[in-house]
Amino acid sequence: MNILDKIVAYKKGEVAAAKANKSIAELEKMPLFSKPVLSLKQFLLDDAKTGIIAEYKRQSPSKGIINATATVEDVTAAYAQYGASGISVLTDTNFFGGSLVDLQKATFNQVPLLRKDFMIDEYQFIEAKAHGAAVVLLIAACLTPKEVQHFATFAQNIGLEVLLEIHNEQELAHICDEVDLVGVNNRNLKDFIVNIDASIELIKSIPTSKVAVAESGINSTDTIVTLRQAGFRGFLIGENFMKQPQPSIAFADFVHELKTKLP
Repeated sequence: MNILDKIVAYKKGEVAAAKANKSIAELEKMPLFSKPVLSLKQFLLDDAKTGIIAEYKRQSPSKGIINATATVEDVTAAYAQYGASGISVLTDTNFFGGSLVDLQKATFNQVPLLRKDFMIDEYQFIEAKAHGAAVVLLIAACLTPKEVQHFATFAQNIGLEVLLEIHNEQELAHICDEVDLVGVNNRNLKDFIVNIDASIELIKSIPTSKVAVAESGINSTDTIVTLRQAGFRGFLIGENFMKQPQPSIAFADFVHELKTKLP
């Protein structure tokens, strides 16, 4: 059993426990559930913005603790202040040290929020909306094409955008009309090996109607320039900032450098 299989297996029990703790009716009564959300797709298509989806992540299965001290409020405020087009918040607790509380704490920023988790049940989409998410992640590696279409339709029906994450050519079959954005994760979730070239190759097969997002392994502004030239409009970056003693400063410096290299 690889790490992705372990996460999904654990997630099933976690979702069952969450359902027992709070009903869908209770989630739908939370103030954020009925609040209008910002569009990540529109933010990424705005040429005046950086295209960076900056991530708040405390730890990961492959790296262990990344940053145990930087608060979600301070980090996400800096992300918003210095030009992030979106903010990704890890909400998986057992493997990534995150929570839905982290997501909710980031809602004061006027930037679209992505709930980064392993979505396997409709209940999680209700949770996401109730805690302030504008976008949810669907991972092709742990879903069938039919499940992706079902979940994407469900998400859209409650006002959420959908970022579908793929890793290889086989997963291109998961792309459907109902997803808004397609991300190429350069990190293989089964062995955690990073390969930037994966994005460059796969974007050639992604429909031009979908906003393309490159994910993971992006640690230089030159890489973003290269990926932009290949057709990507979004760049999800987490560890590169979070592993620094002061992620806020690291992000500000990165954006400043990026702006000197873009037309």
